[in-house]
Amino acid sequence: MYVNQSPLRVAAPRRAETRRGFALAARAALVLAAVAALLFVPDARAHGGPASRNAHHHRGRAPRGHAVSLPDQTALGLQWYDLTRAAVAAAALPEQVTQNRVWAVSWIAAARAVEQRRDPAFQTAAFASALHDALVALIPVQAPQLDAALATTLASVPGGGAKTAGIAAGQHAAAQELAARAGDGLDTASVDAPWTPPAPAPGIYQLTPPTFGPVIRAGLPRARSFLLRSNDEFRAPPPPSLTSRRYLSSLAEVHEYGGATGSARTPEQTDVANFIAQPSINAYVQVVRAAIADAHRPLVWQARLVAAFNAIEIDQQISIYDAKFTYVRWRPVTAIRTGTVDPDPTWTPLLATPLHPEYPSGHAGYAGTAQVLLSALVGPRPAQPVAVTSSTDPGATRTYAAWSTLTQETVDGRVWEGVHFRFSDETAVRVGKTVARHDLRRLRRLGL
Repeated sequence: MYVNQSPLRVAAPRRAETRRGFALAARAALVLAAVAALLFVPDARAHGGPASRNAHHHRGRAPRGHAVSLPDQTALGLQWYDLTRAAVAAAALPEQVTQNRVWAVSWIAAARAVEQRRDPAFQTAAFASALHDALVALIPVQAPQLDAALATTLASVPGGGAKTAGIAAGQHAAAQELAARAGDGLDTASVDAPWTPPAPAPGIYQLTPPTFGPVIRAGLPRARSFLLRSNDEFRAPPPPSLTSRRYLSSLAEVHEYGGATGSARTPEQTDVANFIAQPSINAYVQVVRAAIADAHRPLVWQARLVAAFNAIEIDQQISIYDAKFTYVRWRPVTAIRTGTVDPDPTWTPLLATPLHPEYPSGHAGYAGTAQVLLSALVGPRPAQPVAVTSSTDPGATRTYAAWSTLTQETVDGRVWEGVHFRFSDETAVRVGKTVARHDLRRLRRLGL
């Protein structure tokens, strides 16, 4: 049921314009469509279709237990989605990838538990029990709220063998996934391992104003991925040389459009810059929730979507940070203030520069991966426009009718913030998309 092909690798810049590139892109699109159809069509596995692992258990008889309609399953899925979001917020985890880990571990457990039987009573009990146990283990401070939510969910399920079996399945799936991911290097201390920048040199990263604070996320390239063969499997190609046309044009652009004062930015571009600055997970947790709310799909589809999205975004971040700490390229503020090309010692970016090397862009990598995942697992575009708010632009709401629009605004916004070169954003999008395509074909290795 799964398509087995060699992984896609990051192509050299602009190579996609060749005829061979168009052919490969078309083939990749067909592969992703086929994989998404097999993995995420509800009738295929959740309802005893040909692809169901347990089809022989249900052949010729209807599911028994309390009846749960799709709207009810959507409400249940959204309830536990919001509980997960609240738990992650309560934990106040400083690193985005560690937040993604909470989502991935708990929802992988839920997906594995729910898929075991199609009985609605079993699925409801398994879903809630898996999420409860995983989240309590990962974020103990939320135990009272999660205990109360589990009690409410289980109270809605009639007693009997299906309910009992579902609870046991959920508990087992949570314990299994927690054990499997123990010591994966995605905890805050491991991700933020100490790192000392190299000696100053043209193009080399140095600590940045205004705080000149210590570098973060230096340990992420050593974390254990979910589906990559190695963390450098999709390492971005080397950045352009400091004398190349591409570098010089990107330098001129960020100098002109990314400054805090005297910039050529329009008010709309400034709005985009401020909006996009929020952690990527903050935006996309809203997008995925809207996709679930609009789709009205069964619990198993919802669980697989959330699990796959977060696990693959973790792999993307590992890939991006592998490149960041391989090339250790300087940020625009360093290049503009101290470089040999039209130096401007007082130039300041619109927003504070992130505390890690510049190339490639983390935000853009996240957006590229999300665009491919949403297109493959949800559809080519949202069922209806998605409204998103921003923690870095209070009161603002932007609405997206296409997944690609958010990607493009991320590419542009990071330049207009003054924290990235355009070539870094564009390369990161390509890396993010490649990781997504690779991992989508290997989801069965996660039990999804």
